[in-house]
This record gives sequence, C-alpha cells and structure tokens, in this order.
Amino acid sequence: MSSCAIMQPTYLPWAGYFNLMSRVDKFVFLDDVQFQKRTWHARNRILLQGNEYLLTIPTNKSPQQTKICDVKIIDNDRWQKKHWQTIKSAYEKAPYGKQLLDLLGPMFSDMAPEYLGQWTSGIIKLLAECLELECETFQASDLGCEGRRSDHLLAICKLLNCNNYVSPEGSREYLREDDFEGNSDVSLEFQAYNPGRYPQLGRSEFLSHLSVIDVIANTGKNFTSRYIRGEHDH
Repeated sequence: MSSCAIMQPTYLPWAGYFNLMSRVDKFVFLDDVQFQKRTWHARNRILLQGNEYLLTIPTNKSPQQTKICDVKIIDNDRWQKKHWQTIKSAYEKAPYGKQLLDLLGPMFSDMAPEYLGQWTSGIIKLLAECLELECETFQASDLGCEGRRSDHLLAICKLLNCNNYVSPEGSREYLREDDFEGNSDVSLEFQAYNPGRYPQLGRSEFLSHLSVIDVIANTGKNFTSRYIRGEHDH
C-alpha cells in the first residue's frame, strides 16, 4: 500500500507539517491552488528574545485567483538579509543554534528564486532531509491534475498510484462533505499529532506551534527528528 499526503507549501512550517511527511511514501506540495495573503503561505512564527515574532516574505501584488506557484517574491534580497539577521539574533545563543544556522545559511546566502512556492518548498525539502524524512516529493503544478477540492486530491493520488491518503485534521469536514472515500477506492486516514513541550531559550512558559526551526535550535536535529514523529519523551 502506497500512502500520500498533499499540503500547500508554507514558510518554515511547524513540526506537524513534517510529522505528515514522516507518515507517507509520497508528499505533494499543493502549489496549484489559490495563494492567500496573510496566511502561512508566506509567513511563520519564531521565538525572538522570549516573544513570538512573525517572519513574512514580501510578495508582489497579484490578482485574487493567482496560484501559489505563480506568486512572485518582491525582487530584492533585503527581506532575505533581514530574515537571516532575525533568525541569527533569535537562535545563535540557543543550545543548538549553530547547528540550525549552519543548516539554513546556504539557503539565505543564495538569492531566493523568483517564485514563492519554489523558495518555500526548497526550504521544506532541506529541513526534511535534515530530519531524515525519506518520502518522495512532488510539486502539484508539475503533475497537471484537474478537478476541485477532493476531486483534485484524488486525481493526484491516482496519478501517483497511492491508495492511502493521509490528511491533516483541518480538512476532515470538507473531505467528509465531499464523500472522499465513497467516491474512490483510496482509503482516508487523519493525522493525529500532538506536539509535546521542549525547553525554549528565554522563555519559561511554553509557546507551541512555532516554526520547526525553533525545535531544532533548542533541542538539536536528533531530538527534532524524533519529535516530529511523536517519539519524544518530555
């Protein structure tokens, strides 16, 4: 049985994103759906001096129906330098800060691609490799599958010969509405991931659902690799 998960690419996603990747054979970046401003598509949260801080990639204005794969990043590297300086300030003194900065450094020193989806997917793939995830990755925009909502997901599963679909909990309602399982021979499974606590630099009260880079900087790659699979002990 071959399993598949399909998720929109986001910027420096949280641990649960990688948990989903850890559970499947094939992972598809759903970059052929509408881009939504002020969502995780172009931003995420880190911990800076004990407080939540939002990193946002600036994107060019585009029509409302623009797909994620067609959204362009504003053409300068000032935001990249600013994000890198902020990440350095946030984590260079963390227990595994050097490990994180060595990992991300090459991404931020090279000029970002023109398109948002390329950049965010590229960072996710780098982090996934670091966390020893072995799923094969695809861009939905390269697959050319038609259909809306669950029909689109099913078309992707069929093309990739996957008979088990693992979905994030947030999609349960619309998949049930669309009768996902009744319309196909693809079995449906929902992700159940509860992130545990871990020590955070400069903070006594735990703040959850931050970018996975917060976990790496505070606990290291080995612990984070277990953490995203739900194998941590705290």
